[in-house]
Amino acid sequence: MRLHGSSIATACVLVALSTSTALSQSDTAATPATDTGRTDIRTMVARLELAKYKATIKGLTQFGDRRQGTDRNRAAVDWIEAQLKSYGCTPTERVKYIYKPARRDTAGRGGAGGGRGGAGGAGAAGGGRGRGNTAQGGGRLRGIRTRTGVNTDSLKQPDAKLRALNSQPADTTGEREEVFCTKVGTTHPEEMYIVGGHMDGHGWGEAANDDGSGTALVMELARVFSSPDIQTDRTIRFVLWNNEETGTNGARAYIAQRAAMQGKEQPPGSGKYPEPKWLGMIQHDMMMFDHGMPRADSTISPEQRPEADVNIEFAGSSKFAADAQKLAWALATANEKYATDYPATVGQHMTNTDSGPFQDLVAAISLRENERGAQIGAGWDPHWHQPTDVFATFSDKDFRLGLNAAQTTLSGLAILAGAKIK
Repeated sequence: MRLHGSSIATACVLVALSTSTALSQSDTAATPATDTGRTDIRTMVARLELAKYKATIKGLTQFGDRRQGTDRNRAAVDWIEAQLKSYGCTPTERVKYIYKPARRDTAGRGGAGGGRGGAGGAGAAGGGRGRGNTAQGGGRLRGIRTRTGVNTDSLKQPDAKLRALNSQPADTTGEREEVFCTKVGTTHPEEMYIVGGHMDGHGWGEAANDDGSGTALVMELARVFSSPDIQTDRTIRFVLWNNEETGTNGARAYIAQRAAMQGKEQPPGSGKYPEPKWLGMIQHDMMMFDHGMPRADSTISPEQRPEADVNIEFAGSSKFAADAQKLAWALATANEKYATDYPATVGQHMTNTDSGPFQDLVAAISLRENERGAQIGAGWDPHWHQPTDVFATFSDKDFRLGLNAAQTTLSGLAILAGAKIK
């Protein structure tokens, strides 16, 4: 069932879009509620298929939890690159960096970048309220909360084959790699939107939702935008981050190596820009499970709730908060016209994902299944970092929420980057 936002939310969307310099005049003009959007964008969105999205997630799960610093993680990076090449999303490149954790905890997580602990992790078991009432990234924690954390007990994984696949521990330090591919713009190749998801996971499952769902989404966008009959005015880069679970180290390495290169033609006069100027960063992290708040007995509904939505978040305290809010509303507006099943909501408490390191450098947003701090951090997803985060856990209703997020980003990007079918 397609759910529609309120007239107040729609009015806010139109006001936000009218001030966005990244959109064309025709797209920023106030449009009637009956406007169904552009036919060519609708055609692009239709190329996103549930079966293909599920198949890409399933392909990622063959590498188990893809924990950073392991052979299974490195094999997954190779597989992702091969898939991107098969789509025609070239050139593909890799960022190489040295991971040196600032500190270690019992879950084997690095402390750099503020750590990866979940808000509400101190919550009392059995649905009680925990200590404190503030979520990570800001905002209030409301309602029933349950414990969260990272499973480190291999014996909690009942599947012996998966337990064996995930048995190699992570290297404590060493070289890491992450892959990206680029759709070069035809009119403004020197300007770029970055679209990301993190391919590493942990918890002794398959990291199907965290973050196979976001990785597959980005890969599916790369596949569609790489179609030979689609061209874009601006450049789009599709990045599959590594080391997110240790403190967004992969995103930080990308910034350290490439931020200073922005907008510089290389070689001079070639019309090539190895690192175009960043116009925005759009992250995808945990896309599928929106079953609602825990019940009083700490259990969660087994069914996707009818009022499920795509949460688009920006950091209200960031240097680029105003621009990030406009970017968030641009995707929310695209969702109104082009997404098939679930609406989008916009919030200002983005936290704990790879868009965080970008938030004071460029407009940065993240798309999620729930609000990261106030909901995921409070235990709304019982599979988060757990052995149950496996492909078989999720239903088609869950996968369809992820596909709906893909439709949201694809249509928003098509407008922002000036995509068209030739």
